[in-house]
Amino acid sequence: MSATYTFDVFSSLDGFAAATGDWTGYWGKQGPELLEHRHALYDEDQRMVFGANTYRVFVQLLSASTEESEVRDPWVTRMVNLPATVVSTTLEGPLDWPDATLVSGDAVDVVARLKEESDVPLRSHGSLSMNRALMAAGLVDRVQVTLFPVITGQNGLEPIFEDAADFDLELLETRTLDGSIQELVYRPSLHG
Repeated sequence: MSATYTFDVFSSLDGFAAATGDWTGYWGKQGPELLEHRHALYDEDQRMVFGANTYRVFVQLLSASTEESEVRDPWVTRMVNLPATVVSTTLEGPLDWPDATLVSGDAVDVVARLKEESDVPLRSHGSLSMNRALMAAGLVDRVQVTLFPVITGQNGLEPIFEDAADFDLELLETRTLDGSIQELVYRPSLHG
């Protein structure tokens, strides 16, 4: 049986994964329910999968942070300590991550093999271009979008589904966190 692969991403209402300007992490909208829920999600046994760019961003953010900053929220600390596979044709080891394996090659081939070999679910937080390719290849079982109540039309960065294929989405789960943040979990299938 194949391991489940979840593409986990934070989004503004207009589909951006981040923003410039005076927007802070979580767009300044996080509350205790979100943080507790994220910690519970990452408390489960699973393997993280990152592309090179997201891995570099996480390492940079973590090295520049302090123990008190939101970058070091307990769920992030838990994520960093989960086993991870970093897919890259440009990075060289050793990696600055506690339990990471660097795998060179095409992400579609690497993740297809991981899905067959892994005895725990796979999860990727971010890694937008890699996950768009994995979705197009039919390797993403769940798209988990945490939708923050903001529109970042002037300052939005990293359009999540830019140049993605067309997909139909089956809604599997939904929850409201802290009264205004929506978590939506879908099963994607190529449209047509």
